[in-house]
Amino acid sequence: DKSSYDITVTVPEGRTAVSNGVLVGQRTAHGHTTFRWRQREPMAAYLATATIGKFKVEQYTTRDGIRVYNAVDPREASEAAPVLKKLPSVLEWESKLFGPYPFRNAGSIVDHAPDVGYALETQSRPLYDSAPDLSTLVHESAHQWFGDSVSLTSWKDIWLNEGFATYAEWLYSEQHGGDSAQKTFDGLHARPASDHLWSFPPGDPGSGENIFDTPVYERGAMALHELRTAVGDRAFFGILRAWAAEHHDGHGTTAQFVRLAERKSGKDLNHLFTTWLYSSGKPNEP
Repeated sequence: DKSSYDITVTVPEGRTAVSNGVLVGQRTAHGHTTFRWRQREPMAAYLATATIGKFKVEQYTTRDGIRVYNAVDPREASEAAPVLKKLPSVLEWESKLFGPYPFRNAGSIVDHAPDVGYALETQSRPLYDSAPDLSTLVHESAHQWFGDSVSLTSWKDIWLNEGFATYAEWLYSEQHGGDSAQKTFDGLHARPASDHLWSFPPGDPGSGENIFDTPVYERGAMALHELRTAVGDRAFFGILRAWAAEHHDGHGTTAQFVRLAERKSGKDLNHLFTTWLYSSGKPNEP
């Protein structure tokens, strides 16, 4: 179940505690500072964060009224700045594709933690282990719709998070002068049947060690591209917007997504999803 959160953290003076949502209070006394954060929109527990460090903080409001709070480790600041500057335009672009941004607040936490090796879509304020590149910013921002606002019912459906966020990267490239989504798809599909990409189906990852592995991300995105090809752009983006709207602040399953896609497109998509989500090995040429 999801909940709204009030998170209070007290740290030594000179350090900053960053969490989800909006900073509603900050008070320093006797050598310590207390930060009070409030996440009003429902949030899954694993998306909560309380990150402490000596951060360079930037706050502003976008032209769409989203309050942004960025906290950046000074050692990452120069590299992170040009990417974080694009956050408002990325959110605006994603809002056009996926529907209104689902939260009141946005931002980033950029740590200097090279041994971590991943970013996490902590709600309203993704956490990066170092300065992100633009593709990672697009990916984690897309998770605010797909993964955070619309969360999983079961980890076996993790492709609904990672496949969607990965496909957002493909779409961003396609619409900003890079490779088309079709070219990215073709490059992946050209890999031999022995490649790790085809080692398990994204809709049935099996053991827990697989849920954040390449097939979930890339094959999940490939399934979405096949859906787009089958139903056309108008129906496809209508499906994405409806998914985000109908499950806003809630949960979703693969079965629910398939039913929605069939309802919005008017097509029987059973063969497509069986092939691209549940079949073992490399699918035949599309």
